[in-house]
Amino acid sequence: MARPVTSFRGVVYSTGQGRTCPACGRALAQCGCSRETPPPAARAGDGVVRVGRQTQGRQGKGVTVITGVPLAGDELAALAATLKKRCGSGGTVRDGTIEIQGDHRDLLVTVLAARGWTVKRSGG
Repeated sequence: MARPVTSFRGVVYSTGQGRTCPACGRALAQCGCSRETPPPAARAGDGVVRVGRQTQGRQGKGVTVITGVPLAGDELAALAATLKKRCGSGGTVRDGTIEIQGDHRDLLVTVLAARGWTVKRSGG
């Protein structure tokens, strides 16, 4: 059996395990996670939806990032589609967060607060 190559963060590469679960890191055959559970970013939190702006890794172009939404899967994608239409711009759902192109923080805070969630504007 091949020895896994490790680093300070854990196994980097191993031919002995095969594919691993992205949520728990175990082999898929031994994974206890359910595919229906929301991603870790959506599960762990304080119940506050945060709306911020990021430009890192986007060549200076800003996007509005929404984190902490208590939805997962298709519901999160449907919310993202609704918000993109409301803002009139594109975007995506990535790792349990919604990214919308451009700076639409003020509009999105009011729209999300109208849905009954506690919303905070994060960042500057």
